[in-house]
Amino acid sequence: MSSERKRKAAHIRHLLDTEGPLIGEKVQGKNRDRYAAAERFEAWDGARDEARAIKEAAIADLPELIEQLRESVEANGGTVYVADDAADANRYVTELCADQGAETLVKSKSMTTEELDLNDALEAAGVDTYETDLGEFVIQLADETPSHIVGPALHKSREQIADLLNDVFEPEEPLETAEEMTRFARDYLGERIREADVGVTGANFVFADSGSMALVTNEGNARKCAVTPDTHVAVTGIEKILPSVEQFGPFLDLISKAATGQDISRYVSLFTPPTASPTLDFESDEPIEFGDPTADTDEPDDDRAFHLVLVDNGRTEMREDDQLRETLYCIRCGACSNSCANFQAVGGHGFGGETYSGGIATGWEAGVHGMDSADEFNDLCTGCSRCVDACPVKIDIPWINTVVRDRLNRDEDPDTFDHLVSGLTPDEEPSGLALDKRLFGNFERLAKLGSATAPVSNWLAGAGPARAAMERLLGVDRRRDLPTFRRETLVDWFDGRGPRVSTDDAEREAVLYPDAYTNYVLVDRGKAAVRALEALDVRVRVPRVRSSGRAPLSQGMVSTAEDHAHHVYAQLAEHIDAGRDVVCVEPSALAMFEREYERLLTPESAARLADASYEVMEYVYGLLENGGSPETLGTPPEAVAYHSHCQGRTLDLEPYTVAVLEACGATVRTSDVECCGMAGSFGYKETYYELSMDVGEDLAEQFAGEPVVAASGTSCQEQLDALLGGEVPHAVELIAP
Repeated sequence: MSSERKRKAAHIRHLLDTEGPLIGEKVQGKNRDRYAAAERFEAWDGARDEARAIKEAAIADLPELIEQLRESVEANGGTVYVADDAADANRYVTELCADQGAETLVKSKSMTTEELDLNDALEAAGVDTYETDLGEFVIQLADETPSHIVGPALHKSREQIADLLNDVFEPEEPLETAEEMTRFARDYLGERIREADVGVTGANFVFADSGSMALVTNEGNARKCAVTPDTHVAVTGIEKILPSVEQFGPFLDLISKAATGQDISRYVSLFTPPTASPTLDFESDEPIEFGDPTADTDEPDDDRAFHLVLVDNGRTEMREDDQLRETLYCIRCGACSNSCANFQAVGGHGFGGETYSGGIATGWEAGVHGMDSADEFNDLCTGCSRCVDACPVKIDIPWINTVVRDRLNRDEDPDTFDHLVSGLTPDEEPSGLALDKRLFGNFERLAKLGSATAPVSNWLAGAGPARAAMERLLGVDRRRDLPTFRRETLVDWFDGRGPRVSTDDAEREAVLYPDAYTNYVLVDRGKAAVRALEALDVRVRVPRVRSSGRAPLSQGMVSTAEDHAHHVYAQLAEHIDAGRDVVCVEPSALAMFEREYERLLTPESAARLADASYEVMEYVYGLLENGGSPETLGTPPEAVAYHSHCQGRTLDLEPYTVAVLEACGATVRTSDVECCGMAGSFGYKETYYELSMDVGEDLAEQFAGEPVVAASGTSCQEQLDALLGGEVPHAVELIAP
């Protein structure tokens, strides 16, 4: 095991034992609440479309919006400073504090100031700085970094927080309950806010035409930090600018639902600083007077100062990068983290970089901190696509992770053993690609060789010396069972057998797409699919077609995946021209056709293939709905526990499988676990094997004792085989005659 793989594996083991259990329970709850909130909100999908369109336009018009915002804030009596980078932003804030003789400063929660390391700069300048968000307060006392962009202290238990507060403050009566700790923090931080010379906040959104800003929070500290000290400094990224408050509506509808499952946050604060908010006299019993209540707007207050620090720090370059631009649409809700099985297991201290965590973190870290920061955790995104439906602005987070992985691959120096595989791997990648990625990315070639030499290849690959060498050189964990290659491929079997439905008798004609696993390894599920389709009067063909490109894409080998995509489309186009449907047994292949090929083919070609393609159980459902009889199919077991593939869930395929099994007489119990943890090659890798198995335990516990467990994807079948100790069939095998 290389020293780097060993280090990463040890770090993951540590997090699995310590922070993971606390993180997992909390973010899984938030994820369930998100589902419920979206279900209650009938306009969820429409609001997502509207929010994305607004962000697309705002980022496109960003230079103009910055200048408009500057004019608006200055007209209100405030000051705008656009900081080139972190050092520039920190210099401005620390010099502002020095000019005002500020000794104390209070802050509300702000990931942008975390990105800048503003606290360190302030402390170095002699300014006492206090985080007033409860989670950030805990993290500051512990001298740690946030583990989640919404809940910075989610990795800490109540007992750990109590011990921390008792150790730091030594109260007369030890703090124990959440209520006691919250009351203590409120009183302590309330004093800091009253005494502070400067208040710093972030901003969820800033409106260019008015200079107003929005804070969406669940604690009242942010608005106090904004209006209590005489000087308010708002620090925010340039991507937070919207044209006007009129565009705020869909974001207000979405952000809390996506982040915490709340219909709306407890506090939605709109400011047009510097407003006529007086410095508060906390000793006075007199009511606060805000001026003429009939006035249309608050007049600027000469006694108050407002500084808006707009942070670039790589964002302009991200805006000009076609592949990373979508990152700037992010509204920092954390839904991608909450929906991610790997994040649920290790939290942001494993699945995160210098500042940001979760799926979207790869784009942020690459853009603002550099590729080295993204490299540390990028492989934890397995491309499962569960975050796609979670993101309220429809960012294609898996694609951003894939693109960054591709760029990291191209920055690598050639490996010592690179020359040994150069002739065996017909990929489009440059030298320097890590051997494990080159191996898994060329699975089709490996499968062809394994099948052609089976069963000898299977015996050799399973031998102790071979497994030891694969683990040492390629990082393939010896604890994981390897695929068993079949000598007779699905295509060879069908060529020898031929179709069993004549053209005259056929209701439809279909091409069964032979993905690499179905063709070379799990051949029986391919045969079952053929029989099921033929039972419903479909004339089936199984042509020789290249693998979809899912394997290289998962390794960040974009050029190779694109090469696969062009070959696949060229080979399937003649069948589409002839009116034949394309049926996939493997959901990840269908996901390639319906999602990723949009990035790899011309729009016309991608749309044409997507429109003609179906998952096999989806296709069977359609046949039954159009007059086919379930009586012509096989009889499944009376009770079936079914786990749907991650990408199948994103494509909303699960209901079709359930409906078909029920139509054939089965009672179906489905899993609510986000992911089985295998995620293609991820579960084979020595670095991530234990994480993979840990993620899978939730599914194993849910299905323990079930007599029949079925799954729809290769990864799911393999993982459940390992977890449950038996063979797990594809759902189509249960209904094939």
